[in-house]
Amino acid sequence: MCVSSARCCALLLPAFSTSAEQDITKVPKEFLVIGFALVAFFTVFSGIGAGSLCNIVGFVYPAFKSFEAIESQNRGDDTQWLIYWVVYAFFSVIEVCVDFLLYWIPFYYAFKLAFLLWAFLPQTKGASFLYHSFLKDFLKENESRIDAAMDAATRDASSIAKEAVAASAAGLSAAADYAGKSSESETDKKDI
Repeated sequence: MCVSSARCCALLLPAFSTSAEQDITKVPKEFLVIGFALVAFFTVFSGIGAGSLCNIVGFVYPAFKSFEAIESQNRGDDTQWLIYWVVYAFFSVIEVCVDFLLYWIPFYYAFKLAFLLWAFLPQTKGASFLYHSFLKDFLKENESRIDAAMDAATRDASSIAKEAVAASAAGLSAAADYAGKSSESETDKKDI
């Protein structure tokens, strides 16, 4: 086993980085990495489960690293992961808006997976690049409009929730009245 493949295995499957775990599974680390890579490759390129795989990759590792960043004393890594989540949210909003077009792009999930890896890996710092070169200026220019839209959405959601509560209370009251009248009429029929 060469040194670079050992480092690759330790990075990709940290749970199997010691010989104790390798002894338990009786499977060499290289085979585990190759097996995982093949499954991921066929999943992404076949399209079956590719969306789920992209979501797992886009959430699990960054969420764990965000947790580690919160718990560490270093504040630089907090900024890196906050920037990633801002870029991920922006990407997700765009993706939802143009979802009907993305369906027609061949290997979309392979590109999405590559984009997510590029965005969150500390070696590439892709999210930081996108944020500082594009997103920061865009968000600062539109901050007041975004805040106004969020306030309007909050007000609308609040009024809709109040109307839904009032309608459900009226519906429950009407149902209770109907049930009461129905049971009274059945009692009257039994008395006859």
